[in-house]
Amino acid sequence: MTLPGSPRPPRSCLDRGTRSPATSPEMEALRRRVWRDQGVASLAIEDITDPWLRQAVLNEATRRWGPRNGGHSHGR
Repeated sequence: MTLPGSPRPPRSCLDRGTRSPATSPEMEALRRRVWRDQGVASLAIEDITDPWLRQAVLNEATRRWGPRNGGHSHGR
């Protein structure tokens, strides 16, 4: 709560509370742009239907960046 006539709090482009989460079409557009501009692919593991390919992607990501937080532990 602010007092009447008091200055408004400063605004910033970094204020995360003013924007709603990205929608699926927005995320797809971002993924497409990053792929075309920088050669970086962003894939959801759940979207990879081939079990061998999914495991290969998981193995490479784990090797490079470590295990996922909150991911499936597969009994380990």
